[in-house]
Amino acid sequence: MSDEDMSYNSWAGTLRPALAELAEGDRVIAHSFGASILLRMLTEEPWPQITMHLLAMPNWGPDGWAVPDYAFTGPEPPQALTLHHCVDDAVVPHSHLALNAALLPNARVVSYLHGGHQFDGQSEEVAASFHTA
Repeated sequence: MSDEDMSYNSWAGTLRPALAELAEGDRVIAHSFGASILLRMLTEEPWPQITMHLLAMPNWGPDGWAVPDYAFTGPEPPQALTLHHCVDDAVVPHSHLALNAALLPNARVVSYLHGGHQFDGQSEEVAASFHTA
């Protein structure tokens, strides 16, 4: 993924071929900015019924970081979504979890007390949640 061109079109263009290879029932795990991009992509065309785990995803709407180019405006995608976020995330505030949950009322929400932005020490708990989605 390009860290020089952080535009939606650049990242989505890179991810589109990978999503096209997925089959119904596959799981996708996306973190932070990449999760934001994938969420928007799910509304663009009819992707397979995959399960998405979105970790530490920023909210780019007016109550979050207010960057319209990245903001998710719906509709809620039909894929199964789980939103994961750590209370002690110092990069993306935990308040973004509630903002995203409000936009995605059918998403499962999982909050962790510790782990920060990278979910340090939470790998087993996060992985276990993949099997309950």
